[in-house]
Amino acid sequence: MAELKYTPVPHDHNAFLAKARTRKGFNEAYDALALEYQVAGQMLKARSRAGLTQDAVAERMGTTKSAISRLESAGKHAPSLATLKRYASAVGCELQVKLVRQKAR
Repeated sequence: MAELKYTPVPHDHNAFLAKARTRKGFNEAYDALALEYQVAGQMLKARSRAGLTQDAVAERMGTTKSAISRLESAGKHAPSLATLKRYASAVGCELQVKLVRQKAR
């Protein structure tokens, strides 16, 4: 079984975004992927809380580390609900999906 210890790398996401938002076209591109970034962020937090490496999650899901890396990369891969359910289970979570009525414009 793969090593289950995981130590997250420090990252100041707000500082990263502040710098990135100064680049032309970044805001539009980033905003277009907001949902994907939100899902990827939740996946990374869940894996971190579980104390698991990508290798460990891959082993639990019966896949490869590179597949997990693709799943956790927003905008590069659109995983199925079945895959998200397997990932959630591997990190000790359950997947919940809800549709929320849009606010009137």
